[in-house]
Amino acid sequence: MSDTTFLMREDPWRIFRIMAEFVDSFQTLSQVGPAVTIFGSARTKASDKYYRAATSIGKKLAQHNLAVITGGGPGVMEAANKGASQAGGKSVGLNIELPHEQFANRFSNIPIHFHYFFARKVCFVKYSLGFVYMPGGFGTLDELFEVLTLVQTERIPRFPIILFGSDYWHGLLKWAKANMQDKHNFISSGDLDLVKITDDTDEAVKIILDYERHAGTPALPQAFA
Repeated sequence: MSDTTFLMREDPWRIFRIMAEFVDSFQTLSQVGPAVTIFGSARTKASDKYYRAATSIGKKLAQHNLAVITGGGPGVMEAANKGASQAGGKSVGLNIELPHEQFANRFSNIPIHFHYFFARKVCFVKYSLGFVYMPGGFGTLDELFEVLTLVQTERIPRFPIILFGSDYWHGLLKWAKANMQDKHNFISSGDLDLVKITDDTDEAVKIILDYERHAGTPALPQAFA
């Protein structure tokens, strides 16, 4: 084991690797301009309707001069990067090192590589003015509830949070209303209004464009001030 590898496994020294990820990613993403992050499963096939929808959304956002940010991997991430790239837009991939499944797709023309999940998640939120969630697994849900919590607690502005695919997301929201809101009062009555559900790619893009037009250039979110 090299001295460098040993040091990076010691907690006091690991902070330098963490800092390096933030410095590198902040430097790159601060030059990208207004962007939208699209989340979804790495396992979605190219023949799937949600792959096609993600490609369409990515392309339409790029045509309106919005950069597209994804997790940089296959599936929905590849689809959204593909759409943005085909439109000649900025196609950002925040790829993460995983022992299986995740690999960088070839459509991100601004790739950034991460070792730490938390550093990657900061960048998804810090540099986006809207979020689109295609169907996905635990990772997609993790990213959804992270953003919902930050908006709910007013740590970031009320950016558009779009759930694409009513068949997939309706059950989750129905459960949240019945249990988290009505039965236990764990969330307020307006909290579920923070999300919008659609099956229409044009509507998803319009929600984001309307927000951008009315909000203008967002200030630095309180969570990152």
